[in-house]
Amino acid sequence: MEIIHVSAECYPMAKVGGLADVVGALPKYQQQQGHIAKVVVPMYRTKFLYENEWEVVHKGNFAMEKMNFEFTIIKESKNKLGFDLYCVDINGLLDREKVYGYDDDTERFCAFQIAVLEWINKWEHLPNVVHVHDHHAALIPFMMQHCFAYNKLKNTATLLTIHNAQYQGWMAWEKAAYLPAWNTWLWGLLDWDNIVNPLACGIKCAGKVNTVSPGYMQELMEEANGLENLFKQEYAKCSGIINGIDYIVWNPEKDTYILDNFSVIDYTEGKALNKKKLCDDFGLKKELPLFIFIGRLVGEKAADLLPEAIRSALTLYEGELNFLILGSGDTVVENALMNMQSSFVGYYNTQITYNEKLSHLMYAGADFLLMPSRVEPCGLNQLYAMRYGTVPIVRRTGGLKDTVKDIDEKNGYGLCFNYATLNDIDISIQRAIELFNNNNKMKEIRKRMMLIDNSWIASAQQYLNLYTSII
Repeated sequence: MEIIHVSAECYPMAKVGGLADVVGALPKYQQQQGHIAKVVVPMYRTKFLYENEWEVVHKGNFAMEKMNFEFTIIKESKNKLGFDLYCVDINGLLDREKVYGYDDDTERFCAFQIAVLEWINKWEHLPNVVHVHDHHAALIPFMMQHCFAYNKLKNTATLLTIHNAQYQGWMAWEKAAYLPAWNTWLWGLLDWDNIVNPLACGIKCAGKVNTVSPGYMQELMEEANGLENLFKQEYAKCSGIINGIDYIVWNPEKDTYILDNFSVIDYTEGKALNKKKLCDDFGLKKELPLFIFIGRLVGEKAADLLPEAIRSALTLYEGELNFLILGSGDTVVENALMNMQSSFVGYYNTQITYNEKLSHLMYAGADFLLMPSRVEPCGLNQLYAMRYGTVPIVRRTGGLKDTVKDIDEKNGYGLCFNYATLNDIDISIQRAIELFNNNNKMKEIRKRMMLIDNSWIASAQQYLNLYTSII
């Protein structure tokens, strides 16, 4: 089976969030299971681009409304990622350092999708499945079926994976003219609430739709940023598949980013040495439980609660815990977190940045990971934490609810709470301190969660089963 993944992100080429980790791992496991998996992303000007070797595989051109664009497809020539990685270059649109955040993002991703289809349309054969990820690629199923230029692709199977339904790619109706000529009688497939909605269009047109956890799919029936009724209408073709994590990248036994490697057999000493490194680097006390937060400092992650929640915990449980933050996002939250550093010297520190290496060390050295998310379609951080023996503290939502079982349940291994509130976070921190002080139980919990298989093997097979159902 040949699968083409089309995405705005792919680790390590370009990463903003969990989408990149999924697209950088799932194809690798599909390759290992004997299939051909390829990934296509925009050719951002990133470090990975400049540090690797590439070959040109296609050149073409297309018109987008009154604009003509030339594009180039390049391929990473050494197969370093375990699958074929292709990048689409369009001068003036995709030749940027950042993935998102530009005023012309609508034009950028429309052009990206058109270029991908122009390329595939020139192939002598057809892939079995075109697997599109989030709204940045969600117009592709519509264009394959209803743009006259791509009639050759009309019967090729398509799957849309929704990593986050809050972002839908809304476009003013006049921008529908960007698409190659299509049957305008079918305008309703593009429309949702009187605007062009690429994610809604993908849900309507893709052969199957999945989200990155069963729990998140259920939640979208009730809260989907305006698409609730659409998910109910299309429920029969929707499902949820829990993300896995890449056990090659996230492996405490071989991770080159951490100070001391360890396994479930000898984690006690390994975690202690990594914790000492963290505490030495950030002026914290290694004998105390170390709580961490890693991620985007945005409302979805309930990051706005962090400053007050941490201040409350460090005041209430004075001298009983450390907190270390790694992330960036809302400048108000960033400033609040940075301003706290002088008030809790020796017990708190923060790094307002993205740092892949530091994140690995934090997972390896921390005792607890806090994830109070308001929205968490799947969540990967809690899976990374468990792999490294760090107990996740999570709100019961989306994939967090599907992947973390509370320690008060049979064979539990995490700390769970129901609401993204200061009170629920405070109670969970108190429970965590009590767990940390119960050395035998803490060891039991760590061993239990490190033995859980959260790799991509099972999830990759579920995707293959889904492809088979629509080919």
